[in-house]
Amino acid sequence: MNKSELLDWLLVEYQQWEAFLDQIGPARMDQGGVNGHWSIKDIVAHLTGWNRHLIARLHAAQRGEPEPPPPWPVHLQTEDEINGWIYESNRGCSVREVLDESHQVFQQLLAVIEGLPDEVRIDPVHQGGRVYLLVWLDGQRFPAGEFFDHFHDDHEPDVRAWLARVEKQ
Repeated sequence: MNKSELLDWLLVEYQQWEAFLDQIGPARMDQGGVNGHWSIKDIVAHLTGWNRHLIARLHAAQRGEPEPPPPWPVHLQTEDEINGWIYESNRGCSVREVLDESHQVFQQLLAVIEGLPDEVRIDPVHQGGRVYLLVWLDGQRFPAGEFFDHFHDDHEPDVRAWLARVEKQ
């Protein structure tokens, strides 16, 4: 895969993501119980928080700099602790604020990918019937589609089940 194909893939995934969010609708984005007590808004904020960290790491690798500190407090070590921090940091934000930030962070991801050299190594990794795209920079690999991959793998089944329940009501 080349950089142009990666960008095209990201844009298609984003269009599908936006269509899915439109199907859910803004009025339902704050409803809890989608994934545990989380709402769609909480899931979007969660995905965006991790995507922001990926972008910072890509930027640093692109410039040959050491890995930057995460946006969360460094004493948080487990995914559950980090996810809790992301949740608390965004709990008071409106749906519109979370969606706008998610869109801005996605645009930043596109920009960092566009800034990569044309010959950047991008490996498709086949695992569990899915394909994951890894970008190699400075000897490190980065999951370029982490936002969408994580959603599809870990959140989409719960979101679709929740959506089916609320659409029956």
